[in-house]
Formats: sequence, structure tokens, C-alpha cells
Amino acid sequence: MGHCIVAAAAIAAALLLATAMGPSLAQSQLPRPGQLPPPGGQPAPPQQRQQQTQPQQQQQQQQPQQRQQQPQQQAAAGPYKPVSISPPAPINDPSFEAFRKQLGAIADKKDRRALAGLVAQNFFWFGEKGDKADKRKPGIDNLAKAMSLNAKDGLGWDSLSGLAADATAAPFEERKGAICAPAEPNFNGQELEALTKSTGTEDGDWAYPFQPGLEMRAAPQPNAPVVEKLGMHFVRVMEDSGQTNQDNTMLRVVAPSGKTGFVPSDALSPLGSDQICYSKESGGWKIVGFIGGE
Repeated sequence: MGHCIVAAAAIAAALLLATAMGPSLAQSQLPRPGQLPPPGGQPAPPQQRQQQTQPQQQQQQQQPQQRQQQPQQQAAAGPYKPVSISPPAPINDPSFEAFRKQLGAIADKKDRRALAGLVAQNFFWFGEKGDKADKRKPGIDNLAKAMSLNAKDGLGWDSLSGLAADATAAPFEERKGAICAPAEPNFNGQELEALTKSTGTEDGDWAYPFQPGLEMRAAPQPNAPVVEKLGMHFVRVMEDSGQTNQDNTMLRVVAPSGKTGFVPSDALSPLGSDQICYSKESGGWKIVGFIGGE
């Protein structure tokens, strides 16, 4: 589980950084920031560990074997049978396209007041434990918390801009009439399950390209020699020590042949991404929810 968390976190961090640097692909190929909630959770941050109660500390002292457990090593790179994916279709609705452009412009300006007018009051925020939205507060307050719009680094607004640029969406069964973006690609779930079992990996170790012919390079530089070109299939993402890729703009991946190399972080998207949800109401499109976040 440990290696999967590292790989998943690396994808998410790299995608966020790439989004902050500005879009480099067509709208249907934009990076989808903040996408990958690591499966299984992560160790508590230092400030949370410091707040543990005395009984919790005593319980930990009585479990030395658990404290000494080391993260599982990532399985070695090797060849694998590729699982094909097909991109989701964009929503064919001119009013939705106009709404997304409006939302993107608001996000670029970081205009909270204008954004508030697009957020429904009955906003939902689904995480691992159900709806986390505080129904006593305005919808904009819940969206701001879910996407960290109040953070000084501005990455929350960058994430919103990236999500607004995505033209795909899929119905959300928990809310009638709602669609959530981005939509996931089409693929065979049984084939993906077999792939993870055969390679000793987990879902969080895999991502998919936005377009075919993605060039995998020998080093984390855009002008490095091309090792192989990747098709429309899941690609394994490996841990990287950071010594050769300190800015996280490139991800270390494994091709189906077993060869390893590097691809731009904004050229891949993982499964299980954060999603923003919309609904077309009497007054037009509204942001009605968010899936993921903290």
C-alpha cells in the first residue's frame, strides 16, 4: 500500500504543478488537477500526531511491531499486457460550453463573488464518509473548503480552472439531474483488475494518456531521446527519487514492453480524480457539488 500512496501522490503533485504553470494541451487534453486521492489513506501529518491523547500514545507504545512496519516495496518494472481505454465523449450542449467558459474566466480572475452566483445552495461534497457539506453555510463556502480556494498559493483556483476546461461529464447517481466532470474513460474493469494482480500493483499505480502517440523519453527532459511511443492504454507510473526530476514536471513510467522512461505530467491522468458536479436548472447551469478533496 505504501508504494501506491507514493506513486499516487506523485501524480497528483505533478499535475497540480503543471496546472499552475498553465495549460499546454487542447481543452480536452488539459491536466486534471487534484485528481488522485491516495487509496488507503496516508499517515497522519505531524500536527495531528502531536495532538494525540495520552491513551492513544500508550496504545502505540504497546504496539512496537506495528510502529516498526516498513512500507511495502514497489514491484519491479516489467512488461505487461496493456488494457485499452477510450476517452469519454464531451457534452454536446452549447449552453454547457458557455457556462464552462464563464466558470473558467471567473477562476482565472479568482473572483469569489462571481463564483458564488454559480454555486447552488444545496451543494453537496462527497468524500469517503459521505456528504461533508455544511448545509448551514452557503454553497460557495463549502466549495471553497472542498477545493482550498482560500489557500494563498492559488492552486485551488488553478484546479477549478482546469476542471472548467474539461468538456466531459457523466451522470451522478446520488443526485438526480447532476453530471460530474471529468468523466472517466471507458475500459474493461476485469482486465484492469487482472493487470494489477499480474504486476503486483494497485489502481493508484496506473494512469492513462489523453491522446495516442505519447512520447516516452529516456530522461526527464523534453528534448531527451524518445524511447517508445505509448498508445491509448493504462500506463504504469513508478516512484521517482526526485534526484533526476526535482520539479515534478515529468513522471517516470513503464511501457507495456517493460522499458522505463519519462512523460510530461500533464499528459497523463489517474483514475479516481476529484470531480466537480453541475446541474441545469431553471436559471441555467449551476455548480451543485464536489467529489473528493480533503
